[in-house]
Amino acid sequence: MTTAVLARPAPSEHDPYFAKYVALVPEGDLLDTLERQAGDTAAMLNGLTTEQAEYRYAPGKWSVKDVVAHVADAERVFTYRALRFARGDQTPLPGYDHDLWTAHADTASRTLGSLVEEFQTVRNATLSFARSLTMESEARQGPANNAFVSVRALLYLIAGHEGHHVAILRERYGT
Repeated sequence: MTTAVLARPAPSEHDPYFAKYVALVPEGDLLDTLERQAGDTAAMLNGLTTEQAEYRYAPGKWSVKDVVAHVADAERVFTYRALRFARGDQTPLPGYDHDLWTAHADTASRTLGSLVEEFQTVRNATLSFARSLTMESEARQGPANNAFVSVRALLYLIAGHEGHHVAILRERYGT
């Protein structure tokens, strides 16, 4: 069980661009939020038809399956960064091209169910890692994508990023 508080990160703990994601995270226990999100998102997605899963709200936009793959990939990246920094590693980490990654995720050949399962597996790994943190390790920071970010901020970014994409799925995809 974690001894970390996982307090909401201060603006100085992340790039200003990410403030919009941190703001989307509700007050309360972050681990509870991450756990609840995973179940809610999976339930929403598991109710979609194959046609809905492949829907794009405009030409050149991602399909629902692409969005799910992107959310899982981004969570992997954020958790990897958090792991490195929690363990005291200060090696600068590069950014990544989410459009390139999504273009090469080959979601067209996968079922939505397999992508939802992957997302849940990634989230379970994130939760396991987050529960292992101490107050000291959650506060550590490191350089990623040309900005310093704390471990706790990365975990908030995971929750906020998912919330952002779930809102888009509801608003633009009708899920």
